[in-house]
Amino acid sequence: MEKQLLSENNQLSSEEILGLLPHRFPFALVDKVIQQVPGKKAVALKNITINEPQFQGHFPGRPLMPGVLIVEAMAQVGGIIVTQMPDLPRGLFVFAGINNVKFRRPVIPGDQLVITCELLSIKRQRFGKVKGEVHVEGNLVCSGELMFSLVD
Repeated sequence: MEKQLLSENNQLSSEEILGLLPHRFPFALVDKVIQQVPGKKAVALKNITINEPQFQGHFPGRPLMPGVLIVEAMAQVGGIIVTQMPDLPRGLFVFAGINNVKFRRPVIPGDQLVITCELLSIKRQRFGKVKGEVHVEGNLVCSGELMFSLVD
């Protein structure tokens, strides 16, 4: 996958994100990066809409965003950070672990997730850890540490 140039205002559009991450519908869970320090930290948005496929079954009559998809959105923001690190090898980075993830309130259609991830460490150019937080209207809804590994 070819590395894309950053927008001049240090934001990334959905098209630029698709150039950095391999995820596609229905698993492309980052709409826009609104602030970043490439290779270190990123703040991104995910708009939650009722027409997303998970709401057909989670749950009829009371749609709730599955926690695993909130964590996946955090991981994708972490992936945006990693893909912009020039010294790392190119390849597919996948989950290697999840620590201390906590959910503090439900996420429902109409919410906008503000996802902040910060790189904590990289080891041997293959393993890394990011700290993530998700807020809705200024309220913390999810936080935790995500580990990733480069797949051969």
